[in-house]
Amino acid sequence: MSTLTEAPPPLATAPEAKKPPRKRGRFTPYWLLLPGILWLIVFFALPMIYQASTSVQTGSLEEGYKVTWHFATYWDALQGYWPQFLRSVFYAAAATALCLLLGYPLAYLIAFRAGRWRNLIMILVIAPFFTSFLIRTLAWKTILADNGMVVHTLNSLHVLDLTDFLGWTAGDRVLATPLAVVCGLTYNFLPFMILPLYTSLERIDPRLHEAAGDLYARPWTTFRKVTFPLSMPGVVSGTLLTFIPAAGDYVNAELLGSTDTRMIGNVIQTQFLRVLDYPTAAALSFILMAAILLMVTVYIRRSGTEDLV
Repeated sequence: MSTLTEAPPPLATAPEAKKPPRKRGRFTPYWLLLPGILWLIVFFALPMIYQASTSVQTGSLEEGYKVTWHFATYWDALQGYWPQFLRSVFYAAAATALCLLLGYPLAYLIAFRAGRWRNLIMILVIAPFFTSFLIRTLAWKTILADNGMVVHTLNSLHVLDLTDFLGWTAGDRVLATPLAVVCGLTYNFLPFMILPLYTSLERIDPRLHEAAGDLYARPWTTFRKVTFPLSMPGVVSGTLLTFIPAAGDYVNAELLGSTDTRMIGNVIQTQFLRVLDYPTAAALSFILMAAILLMVTVYIRRSGTEDLV
């Protein structure tokens, strides 16, 4: 009975829950991002802020410039140089369209038909990057010279008669015309179109083409229904990488064009380096940036894809 009436032994106390160990290195990703963030702040954000303040200043180089919040500079710059803005957009759009027409077949060839020649063709595509942008542009002055083979061939085929009628050339000349500027832009920015297109096309599973063939789809139907829709990220990326720098370019218009083919980049360069009208130059830069940003936003939304390569 005594054993039955004895109190049960006390329950053992549960061990204290151990605190989870602190994760070491959780700030490592932020430290890795720090150099890039500092680079963007020092070389992008601060110059942008400085240019924004310059665009609303008044004064002269001798007396000095002061921030007076003179926003009328934007309207005056747009009103005075709107033809150069439209010309820049038109030249950039024409060069982008030509790059797409020339680059898509070549990217398709590299992705699906090149075989063992793929690496060689890729080297040839990026070969222009081995030389200076200025040297590549100056070479086109020799290619499009009045007594050169290109102009002679175009004259014999009566191609220049059509381009002269359209206003792209002047008589039997190609240099110092819109056609020369667009040719220079197309050549210099063509690799920026081919590389994204090739990357996008290479991702396409070849079995999709085989499945389309098993469903009795013709080659053109397969391209229209399968290949091109799946390559749209490359098309969007390539057109953006071509159009954006082409719209702000001034080297091709300076070396291959004339005063009638000046783009907005030439005007900004002149205002900064020759006229020394810094507020107008800064305002033109911001107007160009805002216009390109608006067009790019609308284009991406209308393209129906957000997966860029």
